[in-house]
Amino acid sequence: MGRESYLLEGRRVTVGDLLEAGYLNVGAKLTFERPRMGERHHAEVAANGTVRLPDGQLFRSPSRAAIAAVGGGSFDGWHAWTLDDGKTLDQLRQQLLDEAAEQASETPSEAEVGNELFTAAERHEQLKRARELADAGKPLTLTVREFVGWWGVLRRGYLITKQIDAELANHSLTTLPNFEKVHFDSTVQLVATAKREEDATAEDVPTSRLTSDKPALDDEEGPETGLTVGNLPSALSEVTSVPPDATYEQAITLMVINDYSQLPVISGRNLRGAVTWKSIARARHAKPDATFSDAIIAAREVAYDHDLIDILPALAEFEFVLVRDQTQKIAGIVTASDVAAAYGSLASPFFLIGELDQRLRRIIMRNFELSEVQDHCDPQNQRNVSSFDDLSIGDYQRVLENPTLWGQLGWPLDRKVFGKRLDEIRVIRNDLMHFNPDPLPDYAIQKIRNMINLLREYGA
Repeated sequence: MGRESYLLEGRRVTVGDLLEAGYLNVGAKLTFERPRMGERHHAEVAANGTVRLPDGQLFRSPSRAAIAAVGGGSFDGWHAWTLDDGKTLDQLRQQLLDEAAEQASETPSEAEVGNELFTAAERHEQLKRARELADAGKPLTLTVREFVGWWGVLRRGYLITKQIDAELANHSLTTLPNFEKVHFDSTVQLVATAKREEDATAEDVPTSRLTSDKPALDDEEGPETGLTVGNLPSALSEVTSVPPDATYEQAITLMVINDYSQLPVISGRNLRGAVTWKSIARARHAKPDATFSDAIIAAREVAYDHDLIDILPALAEFEFVLVRDQTQKIAGIVTASDVAAAYGSLASPFFLIGELDQRLRRIIMRNFELSEVQDHCDPQNQRNVSSFDDLSIGDYQRVLENPTLWGQLGWPLDRKVFGKRLDEIRVIRNDLMHFNPDPLPDYAIQKIRNMINLLREYGA
């Protein structure tokens, strides 16, 4: 892979990349000024591509170096650190990316012949344009579906999400709200991560410059797994509410014509509670002349990026929760039935993968000795594979790809075609285990079903 492909669609640019490309020299002096605080911090570029502070601390990440220099806070170090000529590390990074994009456009790779809306070089230009709009206070707005379509994908899988995060970081961009934590058809904005001076108040900072719920750090973070509240369609789909001085007739009419079971009671941006069919019935049963306020009950509110599994106790108690978006506005409602549907869509593929795993293991147990399997899956005994239960789907694949072992099965099937499909299912399985927020497409589920049917016929 050439540098142009590696930088444009591989991972975050590092200080080491700038050194290797000749944009930086070892020993280059870096300065981080904070005019509002009357502070000036110094560092230099070390030989191993790290940033060295005066006390000797070394950081691969310019952002972490900036945080350590100040003693806390949150900074985009690529904009914080400047060289003697006034250029920021980000300006050098953009020059390097521009050079890589120019090289990539001159020699397009085979990988760019596919579903991508843009080639890597074209996507680089799109992200540059998005950054310009963000800096001008006019952030680009689009749906998550449209956004990930820039990378030619239809779902937010683990690997493509990691790549998107890297390319956004290279342009000091993020999405607001976090594109990973909302529904696929929700709208996001491409905004600039916080720049040099974090001390400005929220009123001083343009909306497009406000930091999202992702840290403004340029180094790689571990993958996040699990569904969030915002991944559910109803979480950010707007909410119908009534004010505290509403009437029963207003609330009941809204609930009937919209087929709602509950209705938030909101005054301005303040949540006052909610009314439900049950609370209305109880209020009127207890007191025939009850006022509307007598029917208002407490309501639980959660942030859109809250882990879905953590709200289950609240749903058991309240039957619904109200969801606040990234601006702290009540933007949707999630009910127990919404959560049941979400986990239900995940459950079926999990069960299918479980059955496939059991059938593959049973076939291998019946046809091969454990020592044969160990020789192909763990020849150095590094994993301590001591039983068939220690095998993974990758191990099954390695065993069945071996011509000798495959021949022992006596199946009138083509080994390579079978192996290719099993590899496709391995990828699907790994994506599923990362709790991708988007449901598996029907064709992927059908591939698993077809393989199970094949194993039932030949491996029974």
